[in-house]
Amino acid sequence: MNFDVGEKMIYIYPILIGFMILEFFGARENYKDLRDTAAGFGIALGASIVASFTKVFTVVYVFQFVFDVMQPVRESLFGYSEIGWAWWAWVLCQIGDDFSFYWHHRWSHTVRLLWAAHVPHHSSKQFNLSVSIRNGWFITLYKPIFWLWLPAIGFDPIMVGTALIINATYQYFLHTRTVKGMGLFGKIFNTPYVHQVHHSSNVEYLDKNHGGILLIWDKLFGTWQPVIEDIEPKYGILKDPGTYNPIKLNTHEFEAIWKDLKKSTKFKDKFMYVFGPPGWSHDGSSMTAKEIQAQFALQQQPA
Repeated sequence: MNFDVGEKMIYIYPILIGFMILEFFGARENYKDLRDTAAGFGIALGASIVASFTKVFTVVYVFQFVFDVMQPVRESLFGYSEIGWAWWAWVLCQIGDDFSFYWHHRWSHTVRLLWAAHVPHHSSKQFNLSVSIRNGWFITLYKPIFWLWLPAIGFDPIMVGTALIINATYQYFLHTRTVKGMGLFGKIFNTPYVHQVHHSSNVEYLDKNHGGILLIWDKLFGTWQPVIEDIEPKYGILKDPGTYNPIKLNTHEFEAIWKDLKKSTKFKDKFMYVFGPPGWSHDGSSMTAKEIQAQFALQQQPA
């Protein structure tokens, strides 16, 4: 099937920018700090430059290599060479893509090295459409790993790449305060109202709602958190670097990891500072999200 993904994206970008302009003028209160918004555009520019190389390489070469090398295995074990292009194949591929996104996203919050790459997306203290383009410069270096199983079992790399674009486009519209509940739709699919939980640094909301399109993954795997009506979301991250510099916003957590590695001579401690959850410390000088939430829960108990 001949489908030029890059060519189709040319028509999507102007539409997305148009919605951002509409939000800016229609909901000006969502853009209180223009320095923060400008920093987001700086991050997006760098991410776009990196992604222009890594995404094309991934779809054209890595996904295609996995698809081709696994073909004899599929034919031998399952009796088919590829899944094909039927409508149901597109549906299954999109569901598989969303499942992959959930685990990629969850691990990007629970493995510190991956969090260092993902944290620029959460560094804004605002919640508007400009946040959706605020993607870390290093995240595409590991993100495709979570999708390799799709071409391996027979989904064409172009179909997988298209599913990735559909998911990313859907998520663009999750970053706004102008849309509320959405009724029955909002009980099945991710909405801005639900996604604001994920971007909040309130203790109750830490590391919750990692899903992309569907809510089922968070509910199945224990990371679902509905909006608590009497809690005003506090957007941003717990350890804010206090800068609008796009370079610093992309590197500050890597710098913090390097500093923490010097705190202990034990290999186990060094390993945990890199691959353990953000906030882990060998001496209790900092806490993980789960530890913070456990401490908070104890404080809420009646004396």
